[in-house]
Amino acid sequence: MSYFWRIAEERIREAQRAGAFDDLPGKGKPLALEDLSWVPEDLRIGYHVLKNAHVLPPEAELLKDIHTLEDLLKYVEDEGERRALAKSIQWKVIRLDMLKRRSMSVQSVREYGRKLVTKFRCK
Repeated sequence: MSYFWRIAEERIREAQRAGAFDDLPGKGKPLALEDLSWVPEDLRIGYHVLKNAHVLPPEAELLKDIHTLEDLLKYVEDEGERRALAKSIQWKVIRLDMLKRRSMSVQSVREYGRKLVTKFRCK
């Protein structure tokens, strides 16, 4: 055992004797362990750290943003703001498409934008 390891262990024992760990949330309850068997072994620690930090992959973050903006678009009445939101959604869809590495023509994106604007204009 290294010198630092022994110091850390001694400090932990002192804290236990002083009762520093007596009021921790979840005391006496089993740990909720997550099944990460589907994640490659060498990536599990990184996956766990990112998940605990609430970091999403860029694709998931963009999807979340798109859905949020689409929900917001339902309640915006000003035409200028609606156009700006629709344009923002279009750019996020393009970015998402690029991240997914699938091809989507600019015409398809424009058509999607038109459908979005038409859909939310009627509501």
